[in-house]
Amino acid sequence: MAVLPLLLVVLYTLCLLFILGFSAGQWQLTRLALRAYAKGLAPAPPAPSHWPRVLVQLPLYNEQNVVERVIDAAAALDYPADRLHIQVLDDSIDATVALAAARVAHYAAQGLRISHVCRPNREGYKAGALRYGLEENEDEFVAIFDADFVPDPDFLRRTIPYFLQDKKVGVVQTRWGHLNEDESLLTRLQAFGLNAHFLIEQVGRTAAGFFINFNGTGGVWRRACIDDAGGWHTDTLTEDLDLSYRAQLRGWRFIYRPEIVAPAELPAVMDALKSQQFRWTKGAAETAHKHLGNMWRSQQPLPVKLQATFHLLNSSVYIVIMLMALLSVPLVFVRAQHQEFKGVFRLASVFLIGFTPLIYYYYTAWRLAHPTKPLWRYPVFFLLFLSVSMGLSLHNARAVVLGWWGKRTPFVRTPKAGTGSLARKRRYRTGGVGGLVILEGVLAVYFAFGLAAGLYLNDFGLLPFHSLLTIGFAAICYYSIRDDK
Repeated sequence: MAVLPLLLVVLYTLCLLFILGFSAGQWQLTRLALRAYAKGLAPAPPAPSHWPRVLVQLPLYNEQNVVERVIDAAAALDYPADRLHIQVLDDSIDATVALAAARVAHYAAQGLRISHVCRPNREGYKAGALRYGLEENEDEFVAIFDADFVPDPDFLRRTIPYFLQDKKVGVVQTRWGHLNEDESLLTRLQAFGLNAHFLIEQVGRTAAGFFINFNGTGGVWRRACIDDAGGWHTDTLTEDLDLSYRAQLRGWRFIYRPEIVAPAELPAVMDALKSQQFRWTKGAAETAHKHLGNMWRSQQPLPVKLQATFHLLNSSVYIVIMLMALLSVPLVFVRAQHQEFKGVFRLASVFLIGFTPLIYYYYTAWRLAHPTKPLWRYPVFFLLFLSVSMGLSLHNARAVVLGWWGKRTPFVRTPKAGTGSLARKRRYRTGGVGGLVILEGVLAVYFAFGLAAGLYLNDFGLLPFHSLLTIGFAAICYYSIRDDK
């Protein structure tokens, strides 16, 4: 038996087993979320007679398209003025500074307690800015909104009461809404994926008592929880996930409320999406490297440890997808030339059932988000979402490898476009077309070759996979080049 073909088959089978385990975890969360919805969400606690002091932090870096919008939204929060303090944490080096200063002065003149905080340097990026803002403040609760968020006026009145009924509640996280979901196919596909996280994952984990994560924005922290967990650390790109695990390992409870929505803007161009994906996937790998051992050494129940492991390793699925994709083309020829592996391939095809729970997982989230849309739209969006996810697998797999390797990289902001024609002229870029985009184009050709080879050899087993890969990588490459013009 040939050694190389055997090795290819074994590696591919191991990848399928990983996908099966990942998919089973998503199915479990779907089941838990549906049970929670059927039971009914817990009623909101009553409003207190005395509202506590709240600090609202708005971390900014070169956000001239949206800075005025987020400050206006924070100033419009319906909360006792003498109990509210707004901090504009501005690390910008462009026109954002002047725009922020003008809005802060405008609201300060109206009697609002609002401050414009500019650090001497950008050390620690967002985590460093949040930590810096807390040094001179003693307010009991801290709400955080990224620059692309537009919280509703009643946000604090709906979230703060949850802290007052239980002193061990460290975080109240809300669901992200999408201001520009219908702007393009790219924004629709992002909303499709994010809705699964916010309508299924967070709900399922909360219902079962598993660890969840503060999503970096659109939520409120108890200041004592931040301090007890060691404050904001700057050694990962996902400071939110890192602090979430440190706090929950210390015994703090997190509450997630899907009915409270914090509207936000989705990245509308490919370079913005890529910068966001890189930060999320690399930061998740860094956090997994930092906390997996702590989790398994803790006194948490075994189910909590297992689910936390899948949670922390979520981004690592991109390495598996990339490896499966690279292996799939030579496997077309292995199937055609080595009949001794016929039984193995049949067995491997059984593991493809592992994708079925993912279909159910995303369908459930899609139906919850869009209960009136016709059913036929779901398969179209699901296949497009899969294709784009596969197209991003090289970009995200690289981020995961760098995260596990411990390679430090800067915090690259996600450019926000804002609304209106003026905003479109203020275009931020994260970088030009580089070697990775060229490699993505090469991979599109590689998978197209695999598609053609399968057709020529009458091997239709991997044709759907190769079709999605070809479309995904070609689309990612095309939009990356187009957006750079």
